[in-house]
Formats: sequence, C-alpha cells, structure tokens
Amino acid sequence: MPSQILPISHRGLPPAIETAAASIFIKTEIDNDDPTASLIVSSKFEDDDDETVSLSPLLSRASSYTTISPINNFYQQRRRRTASDSSLSSLSGGGSRRLSISRSVGHAAADTFLVTRLSFKLLRYLGVGYRWILRFLALGCYAVLLMPGFIQVGYNYFFSSQIRRGIVYGDQPRNRLDLYLPKTTDGDGPKPVIAFITGGAWIIGYKAWGSLLGQQLSERDIIVACIDYRNFPQGTIGDMVQDASQGISFVCNNISEYGGDPNRIYLMGQSAGAHIAACALLEQAIKESGEGESTTWSVSQITAYFGLSGGYNLLDLIDYFNSRGLYRSLFLSIMEGEQSLRKYSPEVMVQDPDIKIAVSLLPPIILFHGTADYSIPADASKDFAETLQRVGVRGESILYEGKTHTDLFLQDPMRGGSDEMFEDLVSIIHADDSESRAKDAVAPRRRRLVPEFMIKLARSVSPF
Repeated sequence: MPSQILPISHRGLPPAIETAAASIFIKTEIDNDDPTASLIVSSKFEDDDDETVSLSPLLSRASSYTTISPINNFYQQRRRRTASDSSLSSLSGGGSRRLSISRSVGHAAADTFLVTRLSFKLLRYLGVGYRWILRFLALGCYAVLLMPGFIQVGYNYFFSSQIRRGIVYGDQPRNRLDLYLPKTTDGDGPKPVIAFITGGAWIIGYKAWGSLLGQQLSERDIIVACIDYRNFPQGTIGDMVQDASQGISFVCNNISEYGGDPNRIYLMGQSAGAHIAACALLEQAIKESGEGESTTWSVSQITAYFGLSGGYNLLDLIDYFNSRGLYRSLFLSIMEGEQSLRKYSPEVMVQDPDIKIAVSLLPPIILFHGTADYSIPADASKDFAETLQRVGVRGESILYEGKTHTDLFLQDPMRGGSDEMFEDLVSIIHADDSESRAKDAVAPRRRRLVPEFMIKLARSVSPF
C-alpha cells in the first residue's frame, strides 16, 4: 500500500552513472606533492614498485521511515507515484577568470593522466571480456549522443560567474566542492541549500557530475554544494563517507557566507552518492547519540535527506551488482570486506535496537527512484522507506513509472521544460516559502539542451 508523502518541517538548525562499464574509468585526483595523499588498491593490484598493497574489509545495512501527515497542498495531493582553491571563490575580472580557467585545464590534464594509469591497474585486476568491450562501446555512443548537452553544461561550469569551483573543505585529496549560487537582488534573504553527493559506482564519482542539477536548481533560488570525495582505488568506502561528512560540515558551518540559510540545509545524493550520503548521515547520528564524541556538524542541521536512485542494503545488492558487471571481488574491495557490508547498509543498521536513539535523530527522508532502473532496482528505495517507517523514522519513496537510472538525472533535465522529479524536489524545498512558490509558478520553462531524437537514441543504447 503506497505510503503518504511526508511533511518537511524545519528542524533545529535546519536544508551516475551506475554501471559495470564505469569500472573501466576511474576518476581520481591525487596531489603527488601532498604527503597526505595515498593510493589504496586491491591486493591484486601492483603498485609502481611491484609491491602489493592489501585492503582491509568494511560495510553495513539499514532501514525506513514512519508514516507522516501532509506538509502542504503538494503533499496532500501527491501520492506514491509509479509513472580550490578558496581563491576561486571570486570569478570576476578578466585576469582572475583566465587564471581560473588555466588552473582548471591543468587540473583536467593531471586527472587524465591519473585516470589512465589507474584504469590500466584496474583492468589488470578485472580482465577484459566481451561484456566490458560492449559496454565501453555503448558508453561511447551514449556520451556522443548527449554531447550537445554536455558541452553547454561544461561551458557554463567553466565560465559562469555564479559557480565557485574547487573550494577546499579538508586536507585530504579530492576534498573540494563546487558551489552553484542563484542570482541575487537587493532585499533577497538567505537561500535554501542542498549539499549534494554525486554518484559514479564508488569508482568514477566527481563533483562536476552534479553540474546540470546545480545549474538548474540555482535558477530556482536554491544553492547547491557539489561535494567531491575520494574514489576507489584512491580510497575505500570509509574514506568516501569521511570525505562526505567533512564536506557536509563545511556547508553547515560556512554556507551563510555565500548567502545560504543555515536553517534550511538539505542533504542529497544520487546513485552511489545516495548510499554514501545516507551512511554519513547515520554515522553522524550515531556519534551524536554517544557520549563525549566530538562532532563538527549536527544531524539537526539537516532539514531533510533526498536519495535519488540509491541503494541502501548492500547485503541484498551485492549479487545483483555482480550480475551487472560490478564483480563481487571488486565490490568487496571497495567496501573493505564482506564483514563490513552490514555496517555500510543503512537499511539494515536502522533496525539495530542498539542505535535506536541515533535513529530517532534522523531527519525526514525522501527517496526518488525510477521503476525501469536496472542499475539499482527501484525496490531498493521502496524497501528502505518501508523499513524507516517501521522503526519510527519519517520516510517516503516516490517512484516514477518507466524511468531509468539516468532518465531522472540526465535525459529528463536535458529535455528542458518541466520534469516530475525536479518539480517535486523544488516543491518540497519551497513548501513553507510562499514567495518562492509564487516565483516557481511563473518560472520560465527550462530550455532544451539536446534534440529529442538524440535523447531517445541515447536512452536506447545506455549501458546504465
């Protein structure tokens, strides 16, 4: 029986590509001059000195949210649906812009070299069979068909004065985030904020993957912080969760300096990023419910959590991922071993009576998923929401009929106009802001980035 869409009440201090083929491409960023940087690889990888490096295991499971009353007319009507550098914070001025672009190009060149080197190491571990070759070709076709949209988004990413790229939030490799700021006018108050963790199969996640979502949400007066994090083999799941938590801490403690409202901070993740963000949120709640453990941000500062096409029970998903090409041995290396699967499975962990107090601290949780998603089945969100409800947490799953893993995140936004998931997300964030809702009602239609026939072809060849 479909559950009711939950109300979002402001609390305390208030707001992908998932594919086996993705394993071939590893997005990492290591500063060779940084003594704190390290490369973590599976025991079957060989480093440059022909020495092997061992991995230690890690991970856990989790659950879902209590039924909730409507938040406003949106929630009353909507039912379950089936259908840096710090110096870069200023981009004004020709000289500073040229310097910013030069640094970005240099970063891209370093990334390309690193990606190539680590990809070959990963391929030696996996071996290359016909399945990988076919998916690699499909990925190439998919990217070419959507290239007109990628070019436009990339141009705005590098040249828009409303985007602050590469803001440093920690001392580890990849501890950077991008901020997407709305246009401001005199008299504008602080804006709601989304701290966003991108997806990428825990292997190719990168902050720029959230650029399309960030640019479109900023047009609706919502600040988006896309948080980067270490990927495998540069780090394992524990490092990813640690990085995400540090990025969230930076947003909670510094967003007011960029015009953000510290009482309206939302946490969001997509695909693998949804899993990482959920783990970071639950881990923080456990810390806060303990005694004497110091924290730099609080779960009470998060107004709500949004999970987009995520997986929250790794014990149930490991065999499915293996059948999709994210092989069990590789996945266990990412997750630091089979004994850690429970620890990093939020759906399982929230059912543990020993952390009942921590679970009670969690904010409302809304999970978006397409019913035609075959990278991570829609049941992953549905089951998590139901589990949350059983343990007394406010949660809801919103399912979109016939939508795939990338429809909600790429194809639909590139169509322009209006798409259900985006409008639902904005409506939830602006639920208690009548002025923002009035602006949303008259907002211009988003422009199309890719012709429809190319989007349909891309969808048909997508390996995700």
